[in-house]
Amino acid sequence: MILSDKSILEEIERGNIVISPFDIKNLGSNSYDVHLGKYLAQYEDEVLDAKKHNKIRHFEIPDEGFVLQPNQLYLGVTLEYTETHAHVPFLEGKSSTGRLGIDIHATAGKGDVGFCNAWTLEISCAQPVRVYHGMPIGQLIYFPVVGEVINKYNSKQNAKYTDRNIRPVESMMWKNVF
Repeated sequence: MILSDKSILEEIERGNIVISPFDIKNLGSNSYDVHLGKYLAQYEDEVLDAKKHNKIRHFEIPDEGFVLQPNQLYLGVTLEYTETHAHVPFLEGKSSTGRLGIDIHATAGKGDVGFCNAWTLEISCAQPVRVYHGMPIGQLIYFPVVGEVINKYNSKQNAKYTDRNIRPVESMMWKNVF
């Protein structure tokens, strides 16, 4: 089951879903549109190492937009800060974004119950495309959870992405033991 627009509004009223800023115009029949924040980032090194902290450099998207290039990984961030306390949020690209050849996540489309933050996007593109701060970039859909959640993301000891951010966050894979 996916929450309907009415159910999303009811869960916002209950405090189980938080979206900030929230605008009713961005509410679809069963999703909420999120927008590209003003920061992008790229890794400094050409070769990334899963066991090391790979540094990124942040930059602001200018008013005239920024041209994404193919075969490059960009980290972006949603303009919206979200909290999800009783549902599993999924972030999907909008069809209009996909039709421009833009992918907004490589593998991380599912959030956890208790995720409280802006979403970091793993952006790639099929051909050069100009993007703008504030453009619709994706949509959140919410799935109900069956049963009590014992281990919410925002209270896990080993949660790596809990610091509130307005900029993209690099991979924290290096914090895992393997």
